[in-house]
Amino acid sequence: MRIAVAIATAGRRDVLTETVRVMMGQERRPDDFLICPAKPADADEAALRELVPGLKMIAGPVGLPHQRNALMAATDADIVMFFDDDFLPAPDFLAETVRLFAENPDVVMVTGTVLADGAPGAGLGMREGLDRLEAAGPNRGAETLEPVYNGYGCNMAVRLEPVRRHGLAFDEKLPLYAWLEDVDFSRQLAPFGRIVKSGRLRGVHLGTKSGGRSPGRRLGYSQIANRVYIMRKGNMSLRGVLEGSMENLASNLVKSAFPEPWTDRRGRLAGNLLALWDLVRGRLDPARILKL
Repeated sequence: MRIAVAIATAGRRDVLTETVRVMMGQERRPDDFLICPAKPADADEAALRELVPGLKMIAGPVGLPHQRNALMAATDADIVMFFDDDFLPAPDFLAETVRLFAENPDVVMVTGTVLADGAPGAGLGMREGLDRLEAAGPNRGAETLEPVYNGYGCNMAVRLEPVRRHGLAFDEKLPLYAWLEDVDFSRQLAPFGRIVKSGRLRGVHLGTKSGGRSPGRRLGYSQIANRVYIMRKGNMSLRGVLEGSMENLASNLVKSAFPEPWTDRRGRLAGNLLALWDLVRGRLDPARILKL
């Protein structure tokens, strides 16, 4: 089976180069290595080409769904392995991914086990991330395939045959960072096979705070608007919308008094409230963040 590594990136030029350097230590090299930057300046192309023979730089419109769709269209591999530009995979990650898909023909998506995730907090530095990865040691665990509702976008492998056969794509109506685009795409794929989490696919997500994430007000709006939009498509339950939205709203409200230095809680809260007001008025639209 042929596997492609695909990275959509924005605003993390130096982190991207170091992440790719780590990825090139894979025991099983990818058959395709594709990078789609939001803007040309978001990637040090010369440095990346030194690291990756045959690297494919893909041009695409700004926005994570647009970039990921462009990446899928640019490869004829059997599997596309979506990595975030700040995800550090264990050295056997790709080898284990290919083995898993070969042994489980009914699996259409797999996401790995995140050994440490800096996204909810201040983020992890590159050295700390590498230390966490090294501390995990050799991959001695037995295979565990846990059914999950969706893949985690920072490390999400997709079998491309059903994607091509059914014309599936990331929803480009979810703009920019596209909060929960991984959930929506996962649920599009779910009717055609199993979505699982593997204990043998291991890595560290740095959760870098600089770069392509939306400012607080935009992200806060998306936390409500994107859930409602995905629910209306049939790809999220009402319970999921209510629980997730209320969790975000409560967290932003409580923490806005003494916000973390790395999170614009007040901006997120303002975005949450604006989205709720738009929902009441019948004007809720994920694309509104482009005007905020």
